[in-house]
Amino acid sequence: MKQNIIFGIDVSSKSSTVCVVIDRVKQGKTFKITNDSFGYQELLDHLNQYLITPLVVFEATGVYSLSLQAFLEDYHIKYLKLNPLKAKKLMDNNLRHNKTDKVDAYRLALIQFNAPQKLRQPQSREYHELQNASRYYEELTRALVVNKNQLHRNLQSTFPQLESLLSVPSGRVYWTIASLFPHAQYVLNRNETQVFQSLLAISSIGRQRAQYLTTRLYALARQAYPYDTEKSITIRAIQRNIANLLSLSTERNNVINYMEKLVLQLNARSLTIYESIPGIAKTTAVRLVAELGNLRRFDTSAQIDAFVGIDPGRYQSGEKDSHLGITKHGNHIARKILYRTITQMETTKTTQPCHITDYYDKKKRSSNSQGYKKIAIASVHKLIRTMFALIKHDQLYDYNIATDNQRL
Repeated sequence: MKQNIIFGIDVSSKSSTVCVVIDRVKQGKTFKITNDSFGYQELLDHLNQYLITPLVVFEATGVYSLSLQAFLEDYHIKYLKLNPLKAKKLMDNNLRHNKTDKVDAYRLALIQFNAPQKLRQPQSREYHELQNASRYYEELTRALVVNKNQLHRNLQSTFPQLESLLSVPSGRVYWTIASLFPHAQYVLNRNETQVFQSLLAISSIGRQRAQYLTTRLYALARQAYPYDTEKSITIRAIQRNIANLLSLSTERNNVINYMEKLVLQLNARSLTIYESIPGIAKTTAVRLVAELGNLRRFDTSAQIDAFVGIDPGRYQSGEKDSHLGITKHGNHIARKILYRTITQMETTKTTQPCHITDYYDKKKRSSNSQGYKKIAIASVHKLIRTMFALIKHDQLYDYNIATDNQRL
């Protein structure tokens, strides 16, 4: 009779606790291994004691579980990696009263007996590299926001009117101008020819525009009444903000180009399919591939909903059975990108019609009480179904087909 052998592993930062369970029965004592090559060799020795290859069950504990995952994949050992929130729910359903490493390792092993989870083939390491790049891009974006806010605050005491020079006080041209004239007095201390020549030296600024900006700069500088002087330490802070912004912006572009090269080598077709959907440009398409991975590994679009955490929660107690908001248990970066994609679709709908924006607009018109956020989440559901169908059938987006197919 075939035995089911499960190794439950509770992963910590430096070590892991292992519990062996065969047909629901715990075997011997739990033991600890270090999260390094020596510890994994010890784990391999235990795994090799059985004629039937055991299944390893563990929680995805961020960076701490990555080395264990790498070891299991290198030695072709089947594993089940659980989302921590899902694992907790499954263990709590089995009446977990105590919280210890030993108990958790045992409960993790029992999950596959009490609530069997479908095993999936691990994605190639290139997808992990893509996700690493996407997370790095996210870090750079957050740093950009911080420096933009700092620049705004610093300019308020030296030259606040400068922010009205261009329609959008952001981007390389604006930052370069701000670095040249961080204080109103920097303009007034120069003659028009000097200011004009400084502006003309900036790439993408022609003579006519340079002349217009020179006139505007003088008008704004005369209007300003700064608190800090032109010799204030705030000038150095502004220069540092701008240097950071230019550097971060360049690095973000480099990361997107790196990700695009990886995607073209790994799954170029998915990039083409995503970009065919109205409102999805290269950067969004690349990041969707990075965060969602290969959609073909999912059986249904509902599984993708759960993966990104927009599946509906549910509360059951006694006779009460009610649906809650979305679980938010999945990939929060993917969830944020998909949510923003709906906004991007709205901005391009006049030139690029999409059945998803049709749905979004119809819901907004017909519902006075339902919040726009709920409508946007419902639109994300629709977007995921569309992406999954296009990938599954290897088709580009077609508005006419999408409007005829109500399931999308």
